[in-house]
Amino acid sequence: MNPVHPESEEMATKEKLQCLKDFHKDILKPSPGKSPGTRPEDEAEGKHPQREKWSSKIDFVLSVAGGFIGLGNVWRFPYLCYKNGGGAFLIPYFIFLFGGGLPVFFLEVVIGQYTSQGGITCWEKICPLFTGIGYASMVIVSLLNVYYIIILAWAMYYLFHSFQTDLPWAHCNHSWNTPNCMEDTMRKNKSMWITLGTTNTTNYTSPVIEFWERNVLSLSSGINHPGALKWDLALCLLLVWLICFFCIWKGVKSTGKVVYITATFPFIMLLVLLVRGLTLPGAGAGIKFYLYPDISRLEDPQVWIDAGTQIFFSYAICLGAMTSLGSYNKYKYNSYRDCMLLGCLNSGTSFVSGFAIFSILGFMAQEQGVDIADVAESGPGLAFIAYPKAVTMMPLPTFWSILFFIMLLLLGLDSQFVEVEGQITSLVDLYPSFLRKHREIFIALVCCASYLLGLTMVTEGGMYVFQLFDYYAASGVCLLWVAFFECVTIAWVYGADNFYNGIEDMIGYRPGPWMKYSWAVVTPVLCVGCFIFSLVKYQPLTYNKVYVYPDWAIGLGWGLALSSMVCIPLVFLISLCQARGSLSVRFKYLLTPREPNRWAVEHEGALPYNSSSTVNGVLMKPTHIIVETMM
Repeated sequence: MNPVHPESEEMATKEKLQCLKDFHKDILKPSPGKSPGTRPEDEAEGKHPQREKWSSKIDFVLSVAGGFIGLGNVWRFPYLCYKNGGGAFLIPYFIFLFGGGLPVFFLEVVIGQYTSQGGITCWEKICPLFTGIGYASMVIVSLLNVYYIIILAWAMYYLFHSFQTDLPWAHCNHSWNTPNCMEDTMRKNKSMWITLGTTNTTNYTSPVIEFWERNVLSLSSGINHPGALKWDLALCLLLVWLICFFCIWKGVKSTGKVVYITATFPFIMLLVLLVRGLTLPGAGAGIKFYLYPDISRLEDPQVWIDAGTQIFFSYAICLGAMTSLGSYNKYKYNSYRDCMLLGCLNSGTSFVSGFAIFSILGFMAQEQGVDIADVAESGPGLAFIAYPKAVTMMPLPTFWSILFFIMLLLLGLDSQFVEVEGQITSLVDLYPSFLRKHREIFIALVCCASYLLGLTMVTEGGMYVFQLFDYYAASGVCLLWVAFFECVTIAWVYGADNFYNGIEDMIGYRPGPWMKYSWAVVTPVLCVGCFIFSLVKYQPLTYNKVYVYPDWAIGLGWGLALSSMVCIPLVFLISLCQARGSLSVRFKYLLTPREPNRWAVEHEGALPYNSSSTVNGVLMKPTHIIVETMM
């Protein structure tokens, strides 16, 4: 047998590399389906394709801002504030913000940056035994992406109908209207009531409500009667999914540029609506109603539950998206500073949105001669009933309607495609060698599957399905469950001090002890307390406080909730069963951190912080990830 000389091996490798380089001359502009991070050197040496990075810091900042500043800031926070004691609601809100929201938000971003991995594989490196955290987040965001975009389809439908002189929800002369329809501007006319011979207004319905329920939704009698597919809404849904696909199909290079428009333009529109709202008669009464403090409301546990769930919803945490966005940061990027600034921007937007919304609701209440509590709505009720009704009472209603629904679309669109980007990144990182080369095709398949599932929500009974997903699939209970395990894993398993060492290596200094103490004690306590109270205060789902869902639908809803929560204990048990050795050896091995992505670190000329690779003085066997990276 002839010996193999090292020189000949080296020459053969060089020739192979040169051939691959010649073949991939267009590597900087890869062909469709080829990841922009794929290098000939990686293919020749059997390594995974390189990971993309943000082209600039502002790309990351705007992507995060667009991802977690969405519809909840505009239509949920103001309503919760007035319902739960006005200005007094800010007390539990800020407790959950500094004790849970900001610490978990920064935790997820910096885990992605440290490991250069998405929402699933990052936990394989931090603590393999708790990889189920990543799978739980993946299930939640996958379900969220199916139903959240339905709101954008409704907004698109309203936007198309706004391009006409007379808004279709302003009058009662349409085919979908009933004899009980009465225009809102006529309700204040007392002489008309005398002419009709009645003073009872409860038998009459608003044209806005009839447009929403009888035209947009064609609402059936219940979830047992799905009815026909609404093709107009199905086409709107398809259009929104196409926009979402083309926003992310080229990876972070395209996402980072699209957010320059989708993340900034809504702020301009919100400012315009705020100025307009403050100039309307009755605006002062609306703002007073929004902020007037009622300290006695703090005795109600529901107020604290609402504050906690609002924080977790508005910061888009426990979904894996923030981890995926952070994974595209350079290793030495100061994410701590920007996370704090982004937190201020998020909560500030929520607070200012309340002025814009309640100033207009105050005007609407004055025009109708009713109390503000009678017109205040939350969620779809605000976006598709209360606000459309308000614009019909303003001068230039068409202009304000177009402006509002464009703002609504852009607010929701960047949240949607950032969540989809997070979902795609987490899945691609599971099988990088294959999926990064076919990323665009994979994104198309995920979008098509989500669209087909979403068609169940644009039928005549689709609203009931949508509300079922909204109430259970990404509920506060699921998010609190994931957040608890994230903090416990980092603070008590991986070690808060170890993690602080890694952060110091990345950003050059150690954050204050506030973060560490929050991960170790404050956030888990808040999560457990809110989780328990949520279960104690649980009430079965209803629609419009009238329609009661059947038992099988409630069971399906809890199935959606448990589908994510069960991932953590399930993966825990599977990992233990698959490991070798005695039970103690298995635990030691699965609790041992793996190395961070060495290429991401060494590419910048830095040395990664290495957490201890020994347990009780015993050198642990490296995983296949380390072998592939070091070969």
